[in-house]
Amino acid sequence: MASSSVASTLLLAFAVLFHTCLASRHLTALVQEPAITMKYHKGALLSGPIAVNFIWYGNFSAPQRAVITDFVSSLSPSSSGSQPEPSVATWFNTARKYYATSKARFPSLHTGAHVLDQSYSLGKRLGERDLLKLAARGGPSRSINVVLTAHDVAVDGFCMSRCGTHGASRRSSSSGGRFAYVWVGNPATQCAGQCAWPFHQPAYGPQSPPLTAPNGDVGVDGMVISLASMIVGTVTNPFGNGFFQEGSADAPLEAATACAGVYGKGAYPGYTGSLLVDQATGASYNANGAHGRKYLVPALVDPDTSSCATLG
Repeated sequence: MASSSVASTLLLAFAVLFHTCLASRHLTALVQEPAITMKYHKGALLSGPIAVNFIWYGNFSAPQRAVITDFVSSLSPSSSGSQPEPSVATWFNTARKYYATSKARFPSLHTGAHVLDQSYSLGKRLGERDLLKLAARGGPSRSINVVLTAHDVAVDGFCMSRCGTHGASRRSSSSGGRFAYVWVGNPATQCAGQCAWPFHQPAYGPQSPPLTAPNGDVGVDGMVISLASMIVGTVTNPFGNGFFQEGSADAPLEAATACAGVYGKGAYPGYTGSLLVDQATGASYNANGAHGRKYLVPALVDPDTSSCATLG
């Protein structure tokens, strides 16, 4: 299995910070250098129409599923309709720049199948093999299969060293192809101070007041941040030999995770940067999405400037 790990939340001064790796979101001390150079390692990239399939493991309410599904719909303006700027679609378009140096055509993502497993068929304690088994339920090829685990599901390494993972299945002629997959856990009751920051007080460092979550659900809005980071990681480095920063190939920084904790201009460890505020709800966000949704998405490394680019 080509495993790829992505970290995307919680950068705190003098604290445990989210360090992005190619196989899981590690909580590691990170010192951000001024220039961030992403190198293309000549591997295969995703191309053409790609279905994003959802495997919901455990209990998710219909409103929770809608928040996440609408976010994925927001990545493509053609499928989500008009989005006021700054938009999720514009944010995702930064990843398109990486494809300019490859022969692949930037993928068009669209929402695919939904698989609900509310019976916890594999139990409430999952390992890496379990995640791959669940991901396989989404389909064999030309897809990104997203496994989302409920707040009461423990996943190996969750909270202790990561908030999510992206990777790929092995090549198999019998299975009909190779799929990329993502896993994100709901941190609401397990580690909101780590994996749902800045919508929860940080687990470490200065205790600044949490921001109001744009969709009213600390855990799910935290999941969106992680999902955003890992989808970009999947698109730009799906099989472990795409775009990532020079260093260890086992734990590289990718387009989103190299900017962990940065959401707006003027950000620094422990401070998200300048964000928009919904005057009606007081919620903080930086991107508009489908169906009037608002989201907080992480900065991405802009290959043109070798720096973390934010919206606005």
